[in-house]
Amino acid sequence: MAQVEATTERIIAADAETVFDALADYKEVRGKVLTGHFSEYEVREGGDGEGTLVHWKLQATSKRVRDCLLEVTEPTDGQLVEKDRNSSMVTTWVVTPAGEGTSKAVVTTVWDGAGGIGGFFERTFAPKGLGRIYDELLQNLATEVEK
Repeated sequence: MAQVEATTERIIAADAETVFDALADYKEVRGKVLTGHFSEYEVREGGDGEGTLVHWKLQATSKRVRDCLLEVTEPTDGQLVEKDRNSSMVTTWVVTPAGEGTSKAVVTTVWDGAGGIGGFFERTFAPKGLGRIYDELLQNLATEVEK
């Protein structure tokens, strides 16, 4: 079983603190910036960064839907980690300054992939598909914070 990884990044025309605060705001902002691939969004505990427990379903393909229950931590400044209680999936968001009034947001998701031929296709295609989903999410985030 090999680990599968998908990474996407975007430069956003807002300072790092503003971008991070928006990402960590599961009550107001996060639900607004999710793409159509996400459904059944619900904050179950907390709602602002560390200590949040959030649920959603992620439909990566027409046949593949993940039921996600995510525990949120903030291990370091500018870093938000979402660990799925229902799988090996871990998503890490890192927001850093990228010059005057701009920031760089990087999202990386890793999980234990399947074995065999199914695993080959998962390792080949899943990172690209998830990358497109997160690229759209980061675009939505940029639109939200650049207002």
